[in-house]
Amino acid sequence: MSIKCVDVRKNHHKTRWLVPWGPNKCEKIRDIEEAIPREIEANDIVFSVHIPLPSMEMSPWFQFMLFIMQLDIAFKLNNQIRENAEVSMDVSLGYRDDMFSEWTEMAHERVPRKLKCTFTSPKTLEHEGRYYECDVLPFMEIGSVAHKYYLLNIRLPVNEKKKINVGIGEIKDIRLVGIHQNGGFTKVWFAMKTFLTPSIFIIMVWYWRRITMMSRPPVLLEKVIFALGISMTFINIPVEWFSIGFDWTWMLLFGDIRQGIFYAMLLSFWIIFCGEHMMDQHERNHIAGYWKQVGPIAVGSFCLFIFDMCERGVQLTNPFYSIWTTDVGTELAVSFFDIFEVSFLSPYLSGLHDNFLCFSRYSLDELSQGFTLGDTVECHQHRCEELCALLAHVLGKFVLSFTVHLQMAFIIVAGICLCLYFLFLCFMVFQVFRNISGKQSSLPAMSKVRRLHYEGLIFRFKFLMLITLACAAMTVIFFIVSQVTEGHWKWGGVTVQVNSAFFTGIYGMWNLYVFALMFLYAPSHKNYGEDQSNGDLGVHNGEELQLTTTITHVDGPTEIYKLTRKEAQE
Repeated sequence: MSIKCVDVRKNHHKTRWLVPWGPNKCEKIRDIEEAIPREIEANDIVFSVHIPLPSMEMSPWFQFMLFIMQLDIAFKLNNQIRENAEVSMDVSLGYRDDMFSEWTEMAHERVPRKLKCTFTSPKTLEHEGRYYECDVLPFMEIGSVAHKYYLLNIRLPVNEKKKINVGIGEIKDIRLVGIHQNGGFTKVWFAMKTFLTPSIFIIMVWYWRRITMMSRPPVLLEKVIFALGISMTFINIPVEWFSIGFDWTWMLLFGDIRQGIFYAMLLSFWIIFCGEHMMDQHERNHIAGYWKQVGPIAVGSFCLFIFDMCERGVQLTNPFYSIWTTDVGTELAVSFFDIFEVSFLSPYLSGLHDNFLCFSRYSLDELSQGFTLGDTVECHQHRCEELCALLAHVLGKFVLSFTVHLQMAFIIVAGICLCLYFLFLCFMVFQVFRNISGKQSSLPAMSKVRRLHYEGLIFRFKFLMLITLACAAMTVIFFIVSQVTEGHWKWGGVTVQVNSAFFTGIYGMWNLYVFALMFLYAPSHKNYGEDQSNGDLGVHNGEELQLTTTITHVDGPTEIYKLTRKEAQE
């Protein structure tokens, strides 16, 4: 709750700070009614907020500060809230590191916010004094907590000629709700990053060293796994330690960029990982073959990067800025809906439709031999893409029209996109399993030792694919839950503990998954004789691509990769 201070100086010199409590506390009034008999004008009232509460102090371990505002507005017949009313605040933010030094100005801005209020009772004389029900307003976000004490002075200047703060009702009080990261969680988070960074870096160096020892160039899957390891290492590097000693307000933006790069790489990897294990010989090992799936991920990630720069990039100089409170921001949000509809939803919807349509044209006998994306079947792709684009457009407009807050609309659309992506990924894994099942028919012709080896290999590969699906499902759930949690207030320690455990658990799962991929897909340097290998198989040259040697030599690709018909193109 803010304290209403009275600034009785002429010209309202802004270099003097009004403190709500302490030895130099300001002259206060209890409510607005007290100002009328004392002839105190609205321009003389300053809403003062000290952060934190008395006998407490802020800490760099809090990492960031986020504040939302709640206005208490009373109904008056002669001072009602007009349609599309906008409150204009003159806000000054200061800081100091002890209780006796002078306040230093950190930011001073004019902060406009649109009011969205409803009055549930009849607008009559007997209901005067009742409060409007107003939506909370985004107020301030700072990417670091480098000082112990902060002070906010909020003025509501009135200028009837310029229509400033006219028709906004009678504001009784201003409430601020502060949100910051728990210091204990920050220490656990830093410790995890410090431990996991060398682990992933060492396995990544070991993995790439084994690949470079081969005479052939790396295949596409090996390159993508290495790129995934780089993105995981990038997000692991504990640069947050420097935020404890330095006032780095850009850490939130930097964290968003790192997480966005990893998300884009992880989503692209899953598509390529499944596709490389089921495509035909002439289509595999080419990134261009995945442009319909990877392209939307790249476009969507770039759009989110631009959007984040428009929000948190501006907040580096103006912590009170919020793109959601401006007309330009609203138009930009609608534009992003259109981009998401065209670039993300349509390709995956059409891809699912095409694959299921082609899939339905195969008999069970043909499916038992392995169904691949490389099979050429006319599926009326262009008509399907037009239909799915129209469906995505209608879906986006429906969400935009019936969602009260644009933030929640973005969460809904992003959740729909990720769910469609997950369904597409599940279908690709199903196709991979079909391919593997077709190859298992060659196992009885092998010797017992080799047959048992390949059965174990197939079992481990299927288990890895199921782990991939589980990791993808948890990532989708984590994204939706984290966005919903960020967009809503969470009261009580239980919610915070659950979210923290879930967050650290997903982060550990990502690291373990990337570690396992690089360990299992590193080329083996054991050498089995080719004559013995082909003799055990008892198959003709045409099937030698499907099942070759048990363990690859230095010039061959990984064993799982060869098992699924993925040798490198020389």
